[in-house]
Amino acid sequence: MRKGILSFLAVTTAAALSLTACGDGDSNDSGGSGSKGKVGVILPDTTSSVRYESFDRPYLEQAFKAAGVAYDIQNAEGSTQRFQTIADQMLTSGVTVLVLDGIDSNSAAAVQRKAQAQGVKTIDYDRLSLGGVSDYYVSFDNVKVGEELGKGLQKCLGDKAANIAYLNGAPTDNNATLFAKGAHNVLDKTSYKKVAEQAVPDWKAEQAATIFEQMLTEKGGKIDGVLAANDGIGGAVISILKKNKEAGKVAVTGQDATLEGLQNILDGNQCMTVYKPVKQEADAAAKLAVSLIKGEKGETNGTTNDPEGKRDVPSVLLTPIGVFKENIKQVTDDGFVKKEDLCKGAYAAKCKDAGIQ
Repeated sequence: MRKGILSFLAVTTAAALSLTACGDGDSNDSGGSGSKGKVGVILPDTTSSVRYESFDRPYLEQAFKAAGVAYDIQNAEGSTQRFQTIADQMLTSGVTVLVLDGIDSNSAAAVQRKAQAQGVKTIDYDRLSLGGVSDYYVSFDNVKVGEELGKGLQKCLGDKAANIAYLNGAPTDNNATLFAKGAHNVLDKTSYKKVAEQAVPDWKAEQAATIFEQMLTEKGGKIDGVLAANDGIGGAVISILKKNKEAGKVAVTGQDATLEGLQNILDGNQCMTVYKPVKQEADAAAKLAVSLIKGEKGETNGTTNDPEGKRDVPSVLLTPIGVFKENIKQVTDDGFVKKEDLCKGAYAAKCKDAGIQ
């Protein structure tokens, strides 16, 4: 990521969280000289991950301002009804491009079809809407994300015999399906024994804790590694392991490089996370949106198959990064998590041991 992100995030993250608390969207109707379009962005929620309000919103806002493009960014707060209401309002207000991070494929695809009927271009952001009609898709290569999770768990467990459990993401989220596929691509080739696997509805940490506690009880505590699909789920697993005095003895993965996840890594309770530099994703989506406003073809680096829509969607696919204690410094160097937040109090010495000065 570019220099200067630390100072930028300090201001924009606070502003974004304030906007969310009020339930309003970020809007800028001043399109700049020569701009004849407006971009609408609908983010999915504030609960499955902290990324959407802390990072995606401010990075997208920064990119649209730099391009001199009018924009409206709102969050559906996990409600498909609100998602569609926001979309209707944006279409009525005259947006020319919609960037959608759908809560589920059905509701997002319905919005895309309505937008298409009105001549509005759409971009799937982070999640592909199966059966949709988006013009482009921007995300990290989600099978590779899963493969990083699988390789991470393998690195943490080593060559010893091990019982492993999977806690996958929401069954309605196509990304979660791809993460699981990637993880199985790696782990199915090992000698580890899969003893349990379950999806976590809506990515909710409290449900993940309940599910994992049941797994642990059913297996008599004999689980050596947990393929947790994100840091929130990983944190829920760790809470149950702490309750059973097993934290740090069981390898646990995660994703999103959240503050909680990174501190769990420093504590030795989580073995790794997957870092996705969100600024790259936001910049790529903004660049495509601006191209569509100008009537130009967007630059892509591949396609993504939509089996329900029976089509290949032109895509920008970015590369995820596996993060362990030894390279955790990359996340703070990028400004994705601020060093002063990560290294507070008892974590100061642990940060120093991890090379974060």
